[in-house]
Amino acid sequence: MNKYRRILIMTSVEAERDAILRGIGTDSRIDVKLAGVGPISAGIQTARALAADEYDLVINMGIAGGFTDKAEVGSLVIANEIISADLGAESPEGFITLDELGFGASTRVKTDSDLVQVLLESIIAANISVQTGNILTLSTVTGTAETTSNLQQREPGALAEAMEGYGVAMAAKEFGLPVLEIRSISNPIGPRDRSAWRIKDALVTLESASKVIAEVL
Repeated sequence: MNKYRRILIMTSVEAERDAILRGIGTDSRIDVKLAGVGPISAGIQTARALAADEYDLVINMGIAGGFTDKAEVGSLVIANEIISADLGAESPEGFITLDELGFGASTRVKTDSDLVQVLLESIIAANISVQTGNILTLSTVTGTAETTSNLQQREPGALAEAMEGYGVAMAAKEFGLPVLEIRSISNPIGPRDRSAWRIKDALVTLESASKVIAEVL
């Protein structure tokens, strides 16, 4: 396909970047840069990269937590919407999103549905377990059953959570560029249990997905 002349991939840490670089190989159209951890750092670093060079597409990639029975460890999730799940206000009646507060801003960024479908079909053809759904951005990683339940009730279409997507998406939006978020699931969302983490497996999936992206985009 090679529709995009230049692609910027933002990822949070070096292990993710190295896996992605192994996947894309020598494709000079694609730059992989570190966003840092969290939406603020991700937004700043993405904006800096976009100001310094010209790109046609921005992708946030990395590992993430997946909601149990929705996104299994080792599988891949492509975002339909990138959602800042903790940007808003508390109230006695429950959480109020930024959208509901009426400030004229939104916590949701839609991805390009046609592009998502092309990637979905190509990744399935590569025998990688993948699905589409919403990905949440949180500044605090979920670590309790209560928070997990609350998030699922508020965002039933969410499959995964990570810490950078919304920051990357807002920077891309500011520059008028399409954005994707692609996450490899390394652990189930819920009570913090490091024994359940499968980071190496998730990085292998991330590498395989990166190879498909370089071939298709």
